[in-house]
Amino acid sequence: MYSFLPSEEQQMLQEVAHKYALSDVRPAAHEAEETRSLPDALIQKGWALGLTQAAIPEGFGGLGERSAVTSALALEELAYGDLAVALAIAVPGLFALPITAMGSAEQKEKYLPKIAEGNWTPYTAALIERGFDFDPADLASTALEESGHFVISGEKRWVPFADKAQAMIVYASLDGETQGFIVEGGSEGVTVGKREDLMGVNALPLYSVHLDRVRVPVANRLGGADGHKFEPLLTAMRIANSSMALGLARASLDYSIEYAKDREVLGSKVAQKQSIAFMLAEMATEIAAIRLLTWEAAWQLDSGLDDAAHTAYLAASGAADMAMMVTDRGVQILGGHGYIREHPVELWMRNGRGFATFTGLSIV
Repeated sequence: MYSFLPSEEQQMLQEVAHKYALSDVRPAAHEAEETRSLPDALIQKGWALGLTQAAIPEGFGGLGERSAVTSALALEELAYGDLAVALAIAVPGLFALPITAMGSAEQKEKYLPKIAEGNWTPYTAALIERGFDFDPADLASTALEESGHFVISGEKRWVPFADKAQAMIVYASLDGETQGFIVEGGSEGVTVGKREDLMGVNALPLYSVHLDRVRVPVANRLGGADGHKFEPLLTAMRIANSSMALGLARASLDYSIEYAKDREVLGSKVAQKQSIAFMLAEMATEIAAIRLLTWEAAWQLDSGLDDAAHTAYLAASGAADMAMMVTDRGVQILGGHGYIREHPVELWMRNGRGFATFTGLSIV
C-alpha cells in the first residue's frame, strides 16, 4: 500500500514548488491573465525546478525515473500559484513523458536529451477535439498507413504553444485505436489557427490545429512500428488534471479562510458565521477526499496496477466537480468583493470551470 508520507526528496520538491508558486507565480498571475501573456523568465524559472527533467532517465540527460506520485505533488503546488503558469511549465512534459513511457529507443535518443538538458522549449501535444461528445478513446482525427507513411487528417483544439512548437505528439484514430504520432514543427499540411479566447487560463496560449493529410514516417509513430498502449497515457493525464484542480481549489480555500478571519460584518468576523464555517468545512472535506483519490491513482499507475485507469477516472471526474464547488464558494464567501478582479477568487472560479475539459493539457 502507498504511504501517506512523501519521501524526503518529494517533500523538498513540494517545498520548492510551493515557495515558487507564492513568491513568483501568484504576484504575476493577474497581469498575465489580463494581458494574455506569460513572462519568459517566470516560465524558465519554473522549468528549472526540474519537474519534467526528473521524470526522464539519467541515460537521456534527465534526473531519474518517472513517478506519477512525485509529479502529482509538484503540480498541485504549481497550480496553487496559478493554473495557466503551471500548465505552461508542464507543456514539454506532454511530449517528453509519453516518449519516456512508450517511445522507441530511437525516439528517446532523438528527443529526450535536448528536452532534459536545455531550457524550456515548446514541445507539445494535440489530443482535444471539438464536440460535446469528445472521447479520447474514440477520436475523429484519423491516421491511415500509406506507402511507408502515416497520413493524418483532422482538427485539434486547445493545443498549447502550437504556433511555436518544435514538435508535437498528435493523437489520432488508427484502425479504431488512439495512437500518438510525432509531427515536426513546420510539417506540410499543418495549419495553426487563431489563438483560442476562453473563459479562463487566458495567459496560456492555446490554438486550434488543422491537419490536412500530414505525412508522418512510420518511425514517428509513438513506440515505433508497433505503436503503444493509450490507456496509461490517458490515466496519467487524468491524474495531472486532478492534481492541478487540487492546487487551484486549495488556493481558493486558503484565501477564503484568511478573508473570513479578517473581515468583520455587523460586529463579528465572517468566519464566526455558522453558514460560512459550514461552507469552509465542506470545501476542506472535498479537497481532502479528492486528494486521497488522486494519490491512490498515482500510486497505482507507478505500481503498474490495472485499477489505475478506473481510479484516475473517478479522481478526474470528482476533481472537476470539487474545483467548481470550492471556487464558487470562495466567491460567495467574499460577497461583493468576490466578483471584482481585485481578489483572485473570481479567476480561480473561471479557471476551475474548465477542468471538465482540460484532460490532455498536462500529464504526470
